[in-house]
Amino acid sequence: MSPTPGAPAPGCPSGVPSPYEPVALHGPGFAADPHGHYRGLRAHGPLARVRVAPDVDALLVTDYQAAVDLLRDTETFSRDPRAWQAGVPADSPVLSVLGHRPTALCSDGAVHARYREAVTDTLGLLEPHLLRADVAQAAQALIGTFSATGTGDLIGQYARLLPLHVFAGCFGVAPQDRERLLGGLVGMTDSDANAATADVLALVTDLVAERRARPGRDLTSHLLAHPAGLDDDETARQIVLIMTAGHEPTTNLIGNALLRMLSDTGYGGSLHGGAMTAHEAIDEVLWRDPPMANTAAHYPRHDTEFHGVPLRAGQLILVSFAAANTQSPPTVSDPAVRSGDGAHLAWSTGPHRCPAKQPALLMATTAIEQLTSQLCDLELAVEPSALEWRRDPFHRAPTRLPVRFTPLDTLSAGGPAWREDADPVPARVGGTPNG
Repeated sequence: MSPTPGAPAPGCPSGVPSPYEPVALHGPGFAADPHGHYRGLRAHGPLARVRVAPDVDALLVTDYQAAVDLLRDTETFSRDPRAWQAGVPADSPVLSVLGHRPTALCSDGAVHARYREAVTDTLGLLEPHLLRADVAQAAQALIGTFSATGTGDLIGQYARLLPLHVFAGCFGVAPQDRERLLGGLVGMTDSDANAATADVLALVTDLVAERRARPGRDLTSHLLAHPAGLDDDETARQIVLIMTAGHEPTTNLIGNALLRMLSDTGYGGSLHGGAMTAHEAIDEVLWRDPPMANTAAHYPRHDTEFHGVPLRAGQLILVSFAAANTQSPPTVSDPAVRSGDGAHLAWSTGPHRCPAKQPALLMATTAIEQLTSQLCDLELAVEPSALEWRRDPFHRAPTRLPVRFTPLDTLSAGGPAWREDADPVPARVGGTPNG
């Protein structure tokens, strides 16, 4: 299905002259040079026309101040995509990311506040020192699966698997369901995204029913017992949101930070003798290559004008965290908005800012420190320019991160090899299911 010639594609303002064709934010060209695309888009003002899929156009916010204003303006903009979604082909790949679900991400007002409070309070039960120990345990086990070979793919064999095993333990996912969960989470970004999403929801729905009948010391039980009184479907939906919003971005953050460390000229291509810490690498990545580069979908509640750009009610507007963070010089009216290392927008801002910032940072930092302390002579097995990057509009991350290193004995890597039939990382959270 293609837009009628001369007519606006879904997401485009009707009746507004189009002086240029939308810039494609997908495919190999964009993946190879996203910042070049952002520089070109800035020439069209704080918002620019982009194409996020063959049949779906949007406006992309590339200006830092405009992004902050949009993310904080709940009066003008909604997060509910249903009016926009009605004009999008049902098989469009972007719906796996942008389609409506009854979650905190796609709701406003009192509904959003209710979901958000339940999610935030539940994640707040993760005690940092226990979470760090659980991440370290999972990291050591995963490292043990390839440390004796002298080679590895730090995305497929490490960064993608580690968040999964931690989430499995925290939410009480059974060992036999772990591989299915991983396949579903990864599949959400592939061509069978709708089927993968349905399978993950089915798995979590079964988990919720089991915990409703037999509560345990895990986040699923805590979420069910929260005073917000979520029903089983609402609980399952919020868990799927937490897992999807935590799995891919954390995978990307770990991978991007490791790549930054391995390609830093101060390292000479190796971690041995390097000066960049995990914290520094993560901070640089969050500024320049945030794991979710273009997201935070918003929809005007009515026809309006925003930063001089006419908007149509219900059209799709995305925020480019990558473009806004790297704008130079920044056009920020309030100097306090952009002061210090924490002023990047990678965690968003406003009422929908990421509720899992601290656990995600702890998980990524611990994962990198565990890897680099055990495989201290890691180096890239290919030139950075030879790496392939994800080609969708939303994520920024290499598809693989091949490395080489001095092989280690499995026992010296810090623990036994990971077994698929092993128990997941134990869920160790504060409070009780009724707390």
